[in-house]
Amino acid sequence: MNHHPAQHFRETYAAARSTFLARARARGATPRSYRNDRATGPGGEPLCTDVVRFGPPGARRVVLCVSGTHGIEGYAGSALQSAIVADGYPYGVRDVAFVAVHALNPFGFAHRRRVDEDNTDLNRNFVDHTRPPVNARYAELHTALVPDDWEGPAHRQGDAALGAFAAAHGTRALQRTVTQGQWTHPDGLFYGGTAPTWSHRVLRDVVTAYTAGARAVAYLDLHTGLGAPAQAEPIFRGGRDAGALDRARAWYGPALTVSEDGTSSSTPITGNTAGLVADVLGDGARLTAITLELGTTTGLEVLTALRADNWLWLHPGHRPALAEDIGRRMSAAFYPDDPGWRDAVLRAGTGILHAALAGLAPEARPRPA
Repeated sequence: MNHHPAQHFRETYAAARSTFLARARARGATPRSYRNDRATGPGGEPLCTDVVRFGPPGARRVVLCVSGTHGIEGYAGSALQSAIVADGYPYGVRDVAFVAVHALNPFGFAHRRRVDEDNTDLNRNFVDHTRPPVNARYAELHTALVPDDWEGPAHRQGDAALGAFAAAHGTRALQRTVTQGQWTHPDGLFYGGTAPTWSHRVLRDVVTAYTAGARAVAYLDLHTGLGAPAQAEPIFRGGRDAGALDRARAWYGPALTVSEDGTSSSTPITGNTAGLVADVLGDGARLTAITLELGTTTGLEVLTALRADNWLWLHPGHRPALAEDIGRRMSAAFYPDDPGWRDAVLRAGTGILHAALAGLAPEARPRPA
């Protein structure tokens, strides 16, 4: 691949969608669009999740790649999908199909939020909502994470409380408590909801329709915000056969991390998209699933941006200057305006997609990143 980032990175959901669809149609694809009937974009425009497929009918091996699970993180994921589609991936490899799901959470993408129209973290929504998981310690931190003000004493007190928790229990314990997911505070962070969201239902429909008949599936969910800046970290998210982890290690090499053994920038989370893929596939196909994290900045900066964005959502009567500042924080945390970063993540992400194809189809000779 020899693409300049400016060819693929866009500054609005509408422009990113237009670019992705143009790349797909140029290769002869007929996109399928799922329109969100519960929300619109900042200017009232429609919001859609778009799906394209390349490869022979009935292919038994499928690379399934999703962008925008976490809204604003879709900007980098969209650029990677647009670039790889333009490059001809999966390069005509026999019996392999490539399915790209663009903007799974189009509301968050368009409004530059991580969550959906109901403040739900989609990557914590794939649980049994009749018996939701329990994150008992989140309640201890909720007030600190969601202060009544952003420029006054409640914010400062919240910072102090979070610092005290980290000092007492460790920063990894703080990260796990905050990011694991919680199903009790709808106005809070990492809220998993009370029922399958619109995006959840779309993903189930897509996986059911586009992996039918597959015997092996490589699943990649594209994210930003964790890890060292511009570093691509493939995080193992499953596969229910006994060899799934060894297979992922063989595909992705020493870069692969595992949240559960402490090697990842991510602590364990509950209710992520890979669980839905595994449920739909059942025993019918061998799944090798990762979250691909493209690092941006420090964990503290990311958490601060999320707290600020959540406060802004809860307090619509804000000053324009403050809203702009919070918007800049979110962009810096999840979509830096840095050509060097964009070039690096495009190259690194492409390399991971090539590794997935080579693992799924050892006979493939994918183009170098």
